[in-house]
Amino acid sequence: MDHKKGTTASAIVGGYSLLERIPESILNEIFSRLEPETLTTLCSVACVSRTLNSSVNKLLSSFSSVDLSAFSVDSQTFDGIIRRFRKIEKITLDCLRLNDSSIRSFLGPDVEELILLKCSSLSYRLLSSIGRTCPNLRVLTLEFSGFIDKSAVFDLKLEDSLGSCRFLESLRIKVRGGEINEYGFMLLGIYHLLPQTVKILKLQPASVLDTVIYLRTFNYTNLGILIAPASFGQTLTHLSLVLDCITDVLLRSIAHSLPLLAELDLKDRPTSEPSDDLSDVGIQSLVGCHHLTSLSLVRSRQHFATSFKRTTDMGMFLLSEGCKGLESIRLGGFSKVSDAGFTSILNSCFNLKKFEIQYASLLTDLAFQDISKAPRSLTDIKLVSCSYITSEAVRELASCSDLEILNLLGCRSVADSCLTNVSRLKFLTTLNLGGADVTDNGMSVLGNGNAPISTLSLRGCKRVTDKGIAFLFRNEGKIRKSLSSLDLGHMPGITDDGIRTVVDGSLGLVDLCIRNCFHVTDASVEALGLKGRRFESEKSKVLRRIDVYNCSGLSIESLRLLKKPLFCGLQWIGIGRTRLICGDVGLDEIQKERKWI
Repeated sequence: MDHKKGTTASAIVGGYSLLERIPESILNEIFSRLEPETLTTLCSVACVSRTLNSSVNKLLSSFSSVDLSAFSVDSQTFDGIIRRFRKIEKITLDCLRLNDSSIRSFLGPDVEELILLKCSSLSYRLLSSIGRTCPNLRVLTLEFSGFIDKSAVFDLKLEDSLGSCRFLESLRIKVRGGEINEYGFMLLGIYHLLPQTVKILKLQPASVLDTVIYLRTFNYTNLGILIAPASFGQTLTHLSLVLDCITDVLLRSIAHSLPLLAELDLKDRPTSEPSDDLSDVGIQSLVGCHHLTSLSLVRSRQHFATSFKRTTDMGMFLLSEGCKGLESIRLGGFSKVSDAGFTSILNSCFNLKKFEIQYASLLTDLAFQDISKAPRSLTDIKLVSCSYITSEAVRELASCSDLEILNLLGCRSVADSCLTNVSRLKFLTTLNLGGADVTDNGMSVLGNGNAPISTLSLRGCKRVTDKGIAFLFRNEGKIRKSLSSLDLGHMPGITDDGIRTVVDGSLGLVDLCIRNCFHVTDASVEALGLKGRRFESEKSKVLRRIDVYNCSGLSIESLRLLKKPLFCGLQWIGIGRTRLICGDVGLDEIQKERKWI
């Protein structure tokens, strides 16, 4: 035993000595050619050598951009990281476990782009001071959760922050998970505060009344004095709002007040059937937006099944004739628009690259009957919950040889017969077949195909079993090498055998969802944990995200499998509604071991 210890110590000293002999200039040259993502590994090994540590520190100090959004670091860890950077101009952070002092440590005149995610734990006084501390800010994003202290929101004095940002070009404020009627007051009157330099504005939530008042072309005061339109509207090119209701008045106000608008993204979440709803008149007003290249109008079904009932094919005809320069269009909840209306957009907008339709109850295969004859280069097609779309339409869509994204979520009549065409798409990287009527035979087709699919969703495909997963990964197609994200949620035919096939067959999988797979047990968790150890020496990608929500077959014993050294590289895990959350002590131990998970 003593002999082994001495040998090990000698090896370490010898290796250390060799590293010290390498000229620092050579290490600096090597590191300067590495991708930023490699620095995570470099930082972890820098401690083995003074020369290596010095070179890593010099390289980090030369970087002006930092993105830590993939990690939930604590304040102590963050402070240790941020000290290595000399000058920070752009920074993106997950603030869930950070405090005010950590954020203050890097704020200053050098910062031009600041993106703070999950920042509800930060004080609103700190957030209100950002503009004064960072006067050269060009991009500002603040993302809150819906669980915020309403009484403290009044400390969020945006006028103090926005009034000092003379160069601000992009502003995004988002409250995640909050209802519009509950948190809309946070952003009331914000249009008053926006500097004239703002080009990109994204707000969630936003009041339609507040928006109309400040976007109206002309307003009259109580004294009858004519007021010019809002000054920031003359420079705005991108507008994204989540509202209580999209109306004709809103679209007219936007079209008349924003002459340079190139991208419009509106989503509403009505809590009741709207009395003043969007109609063909409102759609027609968008014809005045001569620079418009991207349009998104979506009605959410979050509260109840509702739709735009006053918009018809005529509105789509007018839109397609007046906005022929559209490159991207997304329409959700237009229940009165038929094939004729959607086809008019496809036939008129020759520059169209992205085409997305959601919850269109009148859309059928006829809309895509002659799509191969039209001169366009579609790269992104999404048909979500369009129940009358079948395999015939998908075969036509597969004639778009430049297709990179195909989303057929909720299209229940799509079956195996179209997958041969899909598998031949040479640029297809994302395929969503969630809820489709595909089977194990269809997986065999995909497993032999040439499509370099990196993201695949089979969620809710009840006719796909372990046998289909075997076909997917054991054949000679590209998918087993290209796949990095796989969703097998809500699939009763998936068991431990299927998960073991995924572990053995996928070479670069980093994201796996098996939520609501009731036949998955601890054996699957163990196989997934061992995957990281097995491929770590080969420098292969390891699993970073795993979702086992509501996998009732898991026992409390799975907790020990989440401890080191298994699951090397794991950053996120979903364990809600499983027995794993019953082991409070075990979870505490895991959180101590994996502080960033």
